[in-house]
Amino acid sequence: MVVPYLTLLGKLCFGMPEAPVPSGTQCLEHDCFAVFWKPGPFAAASAACERHGGHLMTVRSTVAEDAIGLLLRNRGGRLWLGLRLPTPCTEPARRLRGFQWVTGDTRTDYDNWAPSGRLCGQLCVAVSRELSWEERRCEEPADGFLCEYNYPDSCPRLPLADGTSLTYRTPFGAAGGDFLALPPGSTAFVSPMGLQLLCEAAEGVTRWGRPEPGAWPCRLANGGCEGSCEELDGAPRCACPAGKKLGPDGRGCVSPCAGAPCQQHCVPDGEGFHCMCSEGYRLGPDGSSCQDVDDCVKVPEVCEQVCHNTEGGFECYCHSGYEMVEGHCMPVPNCSTGPCDHICEEVPGGYRCSCADDYVVDLKNPTRCVRQCEDGRCLAECDSTGVSCDCPEGFVTDVSDGVTFCVDIDECESNYCEHNCTNTLGSYLCHCQPGYVPVDINHCKPISPDDNDEYSGDSGSLLPIPSRVPPKAEHLHPGVLVGITMGVLCAVLVLLAVGYHLARRRCHPPSSIEYKCGSPREKEMGLQQVSASQKV
Repeated sequence: MVVPYLTLLGKLCFGMPEAPVPSGTQCLEHDCFAVFWKPGPFAAASAACERHGGHLMTVRSTVAEDAIGLLLRNRGGRLWLGLRLPTPCTEPARRLRGFQWVTGDTRTDYDNWAPSGRLCGQLCVAVSRELSWEERRCEEPADGFLCEYNYPDSCPRLPLADGTSLTYRTPFGAAGGDFLALPPGSTAFVSPMGLQLLCEAAEGVTRWGRPEPGAWPCRLANGGCEGSCEELDGAPRCACPAGKKLGPDGRGCVSPCAGAPCQQHCVPDGEGFHCMCSEGYRLGPDGSSCQDVDDCVKVPEVCEQVCHNTEGGFECYCHSGYEMVEGHCMPVPNCSTGPCDHICEEVPGGYRCSCADDYVVDLKNPTRCVRQCEDGRCLAECDSTGVSCDCPEGFVTDVSDGVTFCVDIDECESNYCEHNCTNTLGSYLCHCQPGYVPVDINHCKPISPDDNDEYSGDSGSLLPIPSRVPPKAEHLHPGVLVGITMGVLCAVLVLLAVGYHLARRRCHPPSSIEYKCGSPREKEMGLQQVSASQKV
């Protein structure tokens, strides 16, 4: 009797409002709707719904509308809904006319407005007996209000046993025996057993239970047992399937490992268990804790040189002058062992190769150096006699004024490419014509239907093609080169003279004999005129 006394004292001394009792309730799996026939303004109705964790009802679908119809039961009057106007005036063109749900959103798949024009002021919405929505001033009283309560899960109604009756009571004050679902916190009174059950969420499951452990009579909801319920000598008892055991409440079934003291892994063993540890650990003397194993003291040793033990494992390192290569310690190369062609530089952990002037590092082998001919012409590398000279790949030797040079070979003149060719320094690139794709570095083939997804348009090789060095050309004597040049110039002069002479004979001035440049008929007439003049 302490709680009712405190409640009455609060009402008398502090003016606590009495919690209203709903006149009707409809509960689904996750939602409950209740009607309260208590006149008052919108603010008072909203506060009454929030007192038990709910809010004024949102009607977003025909399902909610059907629930309202069942709650009203053809009774007249207007009830507050959870819609209020946050803007100065209504907007009839919009679905909710500018109103907003008390949950702070405007999402809905349903509306049922009574005819009205544009209104302004502090407006809220009430539903009438015809289920239509009407705008009303929020400070004006309505005949009651509709509350909505949302829950993550619910308990099903209990099946009636022979000679028993059930009465339910929800957390928001609704009472009766015809609920289809009950929210968490609801109670069920079973007569004449004198049994009181509570809908509670435990271990992620919402079900009927009670503070006292153990089963109640098996004829009522299987005694609350998750497994089987049996009565021996009139005492109900729950039993669990193999591999599980009764939980602390004596009704639910849990794994034998539930609450086990194992530090890392628990393995069920019938109705018992045993603990296990991960690799790198061993089970402690207490049979539940796990202790780290020092892998660095194992025989044979796990590391070639230096071992560092870690929690649950180990790490291997190498001595100075060695480096880890695929799990093994290998000597670090230096300039005394490094294969650099030209210049070797000691760096931390190894060495670095570089090249002398006019040389660059070979991209295929960073320890080698190759000649650098950036502009297509550079000095050749010759021995002391000057007889044997070398050039980079793709270049050929040429002698000028007694000096041997390296000159780039134009590989495109050798017709290596089947279609189009681009010469590069020391190499060349082949390109395929539209409608063709490369077969190899030099050849192309027509695009087949299988190639359409991979190729389109002009195609070319992606990388420069290594040059094919043609046979080394023999050096021409400078006198021969001069003779060839003079012969070419003479031929050009002769051709120009012949062309000039022919042009003069072709088109002579009018004072000359005109028939040489006329048609056959004109030639005949000219000859006749000459003959006549001779006769005279």
